[in-house]
Amino acid sequence: MKLHSDHYEFPGGIDPLTLTEKYGSPLYVYEGETIERQYRRLAGAFSVPRLRIHYACKALTNISVLRFIRRLGAGLDTVSIQEVHLGLRAGFKPEEILYTPNCVSMEEIGMAVELGVHINIDNLSILEVFGHEYPNVPVCIRINPHIMAGGHTKTSVGHIDSKFGISIHQLPHLLKIVEATGQVVEGMHMHTGSDILDADIFLNAAEILLATAMNFSELRYIDFGRGCKVPYVEGVISPDIEELGARLSSRFNAFCQEYGRDLDLLFEPGKFLVSEAGHFLVKTNVIKTTPSTLFAGIDSGLNHLIRPMFYDAHHEILNVSRPLGKPRIYTVVGYICETDTFGSNRKIAEIQEGDVLCLKNAGAYCFSMSSNYNSRYRPAEVFLYQGKDHLIRQRETLEDLLRNQIEITSF
Repeated sequence: MKLHSDHYEFPGGIDPLTLTEKYGSPLYVYEGETIERQYRRLAGAFSVPRLRIHYACKALTNISVLRFIRRLGAGLDTVSIQEVHLGLRAGFKPEEILYTPNCVSMEEIGMAVELGVHINIDNLSILEVFGHEYPNVPVCIRINPHIMAGGHTKTSVGHIDSKFGISIHQLPHLLKIVEATGQVVEGMHMHTGSDILDADIFLNAAEILLATAMNFSELRYIDFGRGCKVPYVEGVISPDIEELGARLSSRFNAFCQEYGRDLDLLFEPGKFLVSEAGHFLVKTNVIKTTPSTLFAGIDSGLNHLIRPMFYDAHHEILNVSRPLGKPRIYTVVGYICETDTFGSNRKIAEIQEGDVLCLKNAGAYCFSMSSNYNSRYRPAEVFLYQGKDHLIRQRETLEDLLRNQIEITSF
C-alpha cells in the first residue's frame, strides 16, 4: 500500500477506505502481487539443480491463499493433520506436502501416512514406534542443531532446551534406531527460529545439518526450514535473501558432489511470503486523553491480532483516512477487556473518531492466531489481485459463535 498524493492505494488503485465501506471493519487485506513478488525473489535467489519451496502454511491458512501459492509452484509445509487436509483441499498433491508435527499422537501421524504425505519426525521414541508400525514408509528427520536464533525467545526453536527436533548429541541413538528398524531416511530437516537476520547463523546451522546428513545414504532432500526476518519497521535492515541463496547454494552444491548425487534443496518460507502482503484495517472508536497518554481506541483487539501482545511485535500504524494530517503521539489500544496495546507512543497523522487505521505486515501469524475472546467475531478477509478485490472469508456472526454449542433448555 502506497501513499499517492493525499491518499493511500493498494495495487491496482484500490482504495482501502472503499474496502472498509464494502466489507466492513475490521478487515484483513492481502496483496497477491506481493506474495508473487516474494516467491519469485526467493526462487531466483538459489542456484541448485533441484529447488523446492514449501510454503509454511501455519502463517496464513486461508484456502484461497493456499491455492494462489500453489499456482506459483510451491509445495506445502504443514504442522497438523488439519493443515494437511486444507492443503489437499487446496489442490496440493500428497507428494507436495511435508507433515512436520510436534508432540502429536501416533494416531495423528498414522492419519498422515494414510493420506500419502511426506512424514517428518522430531522425536526418538516416535521414530522407533514409527519404524515398527510403518517399516516401508520413508521418513524425514528433524534435527535440533543447538543454535539460539530468532527474533524472540518464543520463536527460537533450535536451542538446546527446545521441544523441537532430535538433538545432534543423540545421533548415535538415532542411528541405532534406524538400523534396528530398517527405516529409509529420505530427508533431513532443521528449523532454528523465526526473524533470523544474520545469514552466518543460518549457515552455521546448515553446516551441522549437512554433516549429520552424511550418515544417511538414501537421502532425497535436505530441508533447511525457514525463519528469515521481514522489515516490520520502515528503514530497518532485512536479510539479503540473494546473498543467503548464493552462499547456501554454493555450499549445498559442494555437499551434493561430496554425497555422490544431487539432492533436492527445500526451503520453507512462511512469513517471508505473506507478511508484507497483509494489511489490517481497523476503525477508530474513541480518542481518550489521560494525564500522560493520548489513546486511540480501535474496533479490534488481541483477539484479532495478538502478535504485539504475545511477541512484543512491532507493526507500523498509518492513518489512511487522513495521511497528511499533523503528526501526534498516540498509544493505539483495542476493545478487549485486557491490556491489548498495538503500539505505544507512535507518531501517527492526527486521528479523529471514525478514522480508518492500517496495521502493516499483517499477513503472517495474524488472522491465523485469532480467536473469539470476549465473544467477539473474527473479521473478514479480502484478497487483492490484478486490480480486483475478492472476499475470501466472511465476517463471523452470532451463529458462528453458537454453531458447535449445545444449549441445555431443561434448567
